[in-house]
Amino acid sequence: MTVFRLAILDGLTFSPIRKQRSAAKVSMSNALQISHHLWQLKMGMVNAYLLETDDGLVLVDAGWPNKTEAIFKAVQESGHNPADIRHLVLTHGHIDHAGSAAEVRRRTGARSYAHAADLELINNGKAERPGTTVTPGIVPAIAYLLFIKPGGTTYESFAIDQTLKDGETLPMANDIEIIHSPGHCAGHIALLLRQEGILIAGDICSNIMGLAYSVLNEDRALARESLLRVAAHPFERAVFGHGKLLDKRANQLLEERFSDTKVR
Repeated sequence: MTVFRLAILDGLTFSPIRKQRSAAKVSMSNALQISHHLWQLKMGMVNAYLLETDDGLVLVDAGWPNKTEAIFKAVQESGHNPADIRHLVLTHGHIDHAGSAAEVRRRTGARSYAHAADLELINNGKAERPGTTVTPGIVPAIAYLLFIKPGGTTYESFAIDQTLKDGETLPMANDIEIIHSPGHCAGHIALLLRQEGILIAGDICSNIMGLAYSVLNEDRALARESLLRVAAHPFERAVFGHGKLLDKRANQLLEERFSDTKVR
């Protein structure tokens, strides 16, 4: 149980002593630069992302409730000023990705964006939709009991300034494509950074102890369809709401993993 909990929290696999030291060095900062324009903001078991654009900083997701200070601290560690956050994009409306969004929006004045299918959750501050189920298996069951269920059922609601549509690009960054990817959540989107070949995958799956379905899904069969549709896009690297970076062959690895209907 303890080993599992530690793995969930940091997603690191330790082997040689030299690698242990390197990992410890990196983990001292909660901001990890992924590319010239993208940073991962680590908040325990949940990641948010920071994008540099010509129209200021874009925060992708906002963690659990009461995580605003952790987000701002990670933004500062990335070398940026939280006051420069001009846009807040949600990959979906679950509590662990939208929980601090209202406060972030209030303190920065950022415009907010999400897919229309998740307005029901966001406008009412609902943690998840009725009928959402835990993925079969002992690991998802433990993760749900330890980390998700204690997080509560509501968060501070707020208004979305602009809805996002499949196949369009972000209003402030016309090289970033929006991919509607329902299954985990009806309004889930992934973001494809075309020029950099990077996918911000949100919760289409996790990569904590290898690629796996998210702990919760509204429709796991639809989630699989979305995963394979996303994997058909060209990208070399992928980052996730939960877990670590896929640094090579990311689209191929997603396709190989989830093509197998026996994967649970």
